[in-house]
Amino acid sequence: MKSILMPHIAAALSSDSVKQAKRKAFELTRRIKRSPHELHVFVRIDDPYSYLLIQVLHAFVARFDIEINYHTILNVQDDMYPKLEMWHEHASYDAAQLAKLYQLDFTEKSPLKDRQLIEQATATLLAAENRSDYLNVAEEIFKQVWESPLPESTSTLSTQHSGSTLQYRLIQNEQLLEKMGHYLSAMIYYGGEWYWGLDRLDHLEQRLINLDVAKSLNDTVYFNRTYQGFCASLPNHRKQNRSKNKQKTKPLTLYWSARSPYSYLGLERAVLLAKHYSITLDIKPVLPMMMRNMNVPQTKKMYIFLDTKREAAKLGIPYGKVADPLGEAVMRCYALFDYAKRENKRDAFLLSFARGVNSEGIRAETDTGMKKLVLRAGLDWNIAQPLLTDESWKTWVDSNLDDMYALGCWGVPSFHYGDRHYWGQDRIGLLEQDILADLSAAKAYLS
Repeated sequence: MKSILMPHIAAALSSDSVKQAKRKAFELTRRIKRSPHELHVFVRIDDPYSYLLIQVLHAFVARFDIEINYHTILNVQDDMYPKLEMWHEHASYDAAQLAKLYQLDFTEKSPLKDRQLIEQATATLLAAENRSDYLNVAEEIFKQVWESPLPESTSTLSTQHSGSTLQYRLIQNEQLLEKMGHYLSAMIYYGGEWYWGLDRLDHLEQRLINLDVAKSLNDTVYFNRTYQGFCASLPNHRKQNRSKNKQKTKPLTLYWSARSPYSYLGLERAVLLAKHYSITLDIKPVLPMMMRNMNVPQTKKMYIFLDTKREAAKLGIPYGKVADPLGEAVMRCYALFDYAKRENKRDAFLLSFARGVNSEGIRAETDTGMKKLVLRAGLDWNIAQPLLTDESWKTWVDSNLDDMYALGCWGVPSFHYGDRHYWGQDRIGLLEQDILADLSAAKAYLS
């Protein structure tokens, strides 16, 4: 009974009407209390995304009639970071690409491991939280820690990191983050919703603009460079040009999980990208984290669920009526993967499955549900049904995970193109720039 009801409950929880009702209730309460539009910003000194966020807040704050409370954190919730070392390694690499896109300061470097330096910088940020020039101080501290050579970088940092007042404030900040319902740094909280770093500022921008909080009547969303103009750079290629374009570009590899909602969005966009630019797409499924004995806390699952909903809405992709495929449904999907490939229906089948379990509430663990997904992908159910118990996929699914880890990617969806790799569906825009660079270079060479 629970599995039957869950898709409907998920659809209701993620519906626009519920979100708007919550927002209206928050705004009514704010007006009654005559409170300002108040944001809470959580940063961590060894988090590159926090450094990028700090750099853009000056201009962001100037655009809106808002107040900001700053909260420095130091310790992470271990159960929220299943591959913490890999996360830090990739974060530095990823932040460098994002900084280049928005013309910010950040040079890729090894993760910060000097505990004394981290604690001193954290103490300095804590001491500055209530100062009117906090952003100036914070930007300078982040710059010293991330950009300056040691030991000079410690010159203006506090040596009072063990002070009881600062320790108490640190504990308060970390408890507040957890109490409010999150675990990441570089996070902004406003009116019951969370916004992560530069990648989700567009949602906050649009919300504040809709509330008439923008100081300019003509204000528009600025932080949309990772998805603006997606697949609009070139017209669809004619059939006779496809082989030539494949010679100019490299194959694209997508590491994908049948359960991950972000993988669903990544699959939709990767298939479109490959078709638009006529490039070869290789899809390598991996097991979901919870099927690899890795815990995903409820707080994290709920944030991912609601965040996927707003990202999907922004991209015009249906999402919300979720029939969680964890377990049997995932295994049945992977059992049919090779069959779909042999029939040249791989993309059609994976899209059918992903759309079914993420937006249509189709229970793929049942024969009724899986039959529908198979047939609309153009596959033969009489052939597919006996294959559902095949376990040969267990060999290659482990190999795919090893390949993904070898690239330095710790989660899905991850993309590999040439000598570059990207994690997350919101990095496909950067991936598209690599493809365009290849096409442009080939055109220049031939001209």
